[in-house]
Amino acid sequence: MSDVKPMEFDLVIQNGNLVIPPDIIKGSVGIKGEKIAAIATDLSGFPAKKTIDAKGNYVLPGVVDPETHLGIHRPLEDDFISETKAALAGGVTTWGMMLTSPTISRGYKQFKDPEDSVPFSQVIPIFQELGNTHSMVDYFLTPLVANDAQVEEIPRLAEEFGATSYKYYLHLKRGQETLGHWEPQRKIGIYGFDDGTVFIGMEHVGRLGPPCIVCIHPENWEIIRVMQARLLKQGRKDNAAWDERCPHFVEAMHVRQYAYLAKVTNCPLYIVHTTTRETIDEILRARSEGVKVISETGFVYFTLDHNVYKINVPLRDRETMDQLWKAAAAGEIDCTGSDHVNHGVPRDKMEVKGDVWKTVSGFSSRVEAILPAMLSEGVNKGRISLTRCVELCSEGPAKAFGLYPKKGVLRVGADADIVLVDLQKKQKITANMLLTSAGWSVFEGWEVTGWPYMVFLRGEVALEWNDREQKANIVGKPRGRYQARKLGHANYPIES
Repeated sequence: MSDVKPMEFDLVIQNGNLVIPPDIIKGSVGIKGEKIAAIATDLSGFPAKKTIDAKGNYVLPGVVDPETHLGIHRPLEDDFISETKAALAGGVTTWGMMLTSPTISRGYKQFKDPEDSVPFSQVIPIFQELGNTHSMVDYFLTPLVANDAQVEEIPRLAEEFGATSYKYYLHLKRGQETLGHWEPQRKIGIYGFDDGTVFIGMEHVGRLGPPCIVCIHPENWEIIRVMQARLLKQGRKDNAAWDERCPHFVEAMHVRQYAYLAKVTNCPLYIVHTTTRETIDEILRARSEGVKVISETGFVYFTLDHNVYKINVPLRDRETMDQLWKAAAAGEIDCTGSDHVNHGVPRDKMEVKGDVWKTVSGFSSRVEAILPAMLSEGVNKGRISLTRCVELCSEGPAKAFGLYPKKGVLRVGADADIVLVDLQKKQKITANMLLTSAGWSVFEGWEVTGWPYMVFLRGEVALEWNDREQKANIVGKPRGRYQARKLGHANYPIES
């Protein structure tokens, strides 16, 4: 709690349980402009233009979702318009967008060509223009690098654009001879980089220092193709076969390999999609050797088993899901995210019942369920504490990507990105409430306990839950801003 100087607030949120890890504090939040100006037991004696009574409900920092992929299956502008509204419904106020340069370029193409992989310096201004015009949430960019020319640009991206995180799709790390084996490769726009490309990027990041970081999607394609051929020969078509196609060691071995390269180059490493105990063990091993490794798992790996749908990295079995919850509770996993992808089409246009090989990988509307699922399946079922949930959903990602304490925490000087949560509210997820343009979710029919009912972006209400209509109302116009990270600062410098 801070000593409060006499002032008039623009907004006071009163009578809340403020989740500020490791504590939960009964108190109030005072907001002036776009920032949190005071946190105190009681601000009722201070003048305020507006007061909201939290009525004993929980006050959380906005979710910092580190991973979404917009602009792949629809124009980026269209995805900004629809999907950032969906993000608000999930309690997300800051969204990390992992994009290739062709998905940002003007003029949408369903299938990209190698010449479309232009330098990111050419397209980031387009990204900023589209986002600042259409996004309902704040956002940052993690370039999905595809070739040597793009990784050689990393110092410029960090210094000029504040883009300090870079991702490699390791399951697409293969040469021209295997092009065509996986159609999404052309939709994304990655054409067979190699370990030299990864090495160059890690060298740059190691030299640049914090908050720069390399992110990897760990799936070894060379072994996956062998496993897939065996499963096809056996006649397997069930969803669980997609899990068996990518055995646990295939994920873990990539972590061991690239953690060693990170050690050689003094490069921090972020593991996107930590889905197995074996992977966690490799992360702990690397940490014990002095490598800075940050672990993320998508919330769907906590909540959905391998019989539900087909995604990359695959959903796992129930035993593995339980192991992930235990690892999260123990602090071995640092972050969670949505890995939201929007195909913009109904489920029956993607899923071929009974044939996982013909089903399109990736299901829509993940982001709208991120906070409800974590509250319901994690907090209310006793798997993690509410403070741990906030660390995973907000504080951890903000720290990992150089946004903390501007984002991801309730503290004086931070952006007033806030979510009010009724932890006891039971809510059934229906198609009617979805804001994604795809209009469907694998979570339809779920009854969850714990629901975000009001979301603030930089001090202004951006979403309110309408209980009568059973859907969220978006409030106001797009106010999202591009978040440039500050090179040379592990934490984002703010004025208290």
